[in-house]
Amino acid sequence: MTVGPLNDILVLDLSRALAGPIAAMMLGDLGARVIKVEAPGTGDDSRTWGPPFVGPADDPQSSYFMSANRNKESIVLDLKSEHGKDALRRLVRRADVLIENLRPGAFDRLGFPADVLEELNPRLITLSITGFGHDGPEGSRAGYDQIAQGEAGLMSVTGDPDGEPTRIGVPVADVLAGVHGATGVSAALASREKTGKGMVVRTSLLAAAISAHTFQGTKWTVGGQVAQRSGNHHPQIAPYGSFRCADGYVQIAVGSEAIWAKFAPVAGLSARDPRFAVNRDRVAAREALIAAIEADFARRPRADVLAALEAAGVPAGSIRTIDEVYEWEQTRSQGLLLEVEHPVVGPVQLPGPSLRMETADGESLVRSAHVAPPVLGQHTEQILDWLDSVDATDPLDAMVPAQA
Repeated sequence: MTVGPLNDILVLDLSRALAGPIAAMMLGDLGARVIKVEAPGTGDDSRTWGPPFVGPADDPQSSYFMSANRNKESIVLDLKSEHGKDALRRLVRRADVLIENLRPGAFDRLGFPADVLEELNPRLITLSITGFGHDGPEGSRAGYDQIAQGEAGLMSVTGDPDGEPTRIGVPVADVLAGVHGATGVSAALASREKTGKGMVVRTSLLAAAISAHTFQGTKWTVGGQVAQRSGNHHPQIAPYGSFRCADGYVQIAVGSEAIWAKFAPVAGLSARDPRFAVNRDRVAAREALIAAIEADFARRPRADVLAALEAAGVPAGSIRTIDEVYEWEQTRSQGLLLEVEHPVVGPVQLPGPSLRMETADGESLVRSAHVAPPVLGQHTEQILDWLDSVDATDPLDAMVPAQA
């Protein structure tokens, strides 16, 4: 049996692309059994997203798909057919959680509105992720990450001050929607322990992106100022950003006056310089401050600057490329790189789960044996056989009425 706090939970993942699959994958990392329900022929849209693809030329596997579908089983069901709908009904009756990220109303039109799901399984928790919300004047819009980043204002505060609005280099709206969705499902499972009833959990790419505004949001809602792009420097803390050295860049975070007193001598400055006395002054004189710091750092190798900052107790770091991140021992020590056996490709390495849970004596409560993302329909026969078996031994007829 899978180790984890959700090891008795069955999740049906009817979502595709990224936000929903991430939510389902997070629940799988915590021990849930996750069955991914896919359309025949094509499956999840992201199976075709690439390059890069890996594996044989006649059966290429998308590295994009692999990023959000570890620890899942795949069943192919044609939900436009009565046979497919019947199989899904049987799965719903056994499930604890159902995840979908279709446009509002699309799942209803397939014959599974909320009231039908509740009749099939009153304990079912449904997670519905949309692009812009399930209602409101623009709730019917399709949701894609970059569109959501733009509509939610994230691109307006990302990039060089003199450049164009820029998308964040990872699908942050999708990822955060998945994280919020998994959080909502966890809360709903806890609530069900008290009430015995399921519920519908909703979030959207728009909501997730706006949730990331933090101080940029209150800068407007409280302070009445519209945030602007500030490149690699924090708009409200200084010095806080990247600085050029002789052979690269370092990043520093001077988040308090105590850290400023430690940092200034490292950069050849006086902590008592009246131009930079407190954070408010340093933000106002940001350009002069950056120039003064880089005039000193530009003469010194990056490694020497980082060593001096570490010795002084100043938070600092380098800017790594993605390959450097996964080669970094700290990354590996945190379980953030996994090796799994893919049925087509063989051994592959995947980014690992971000959450660690342990008992007081150090026993891990997060899955330690991970499973590769499935190929399309890999577990169809196995899952249908399992349904036949459990339906025969535990028909549930007394609990839940069959659907016409």
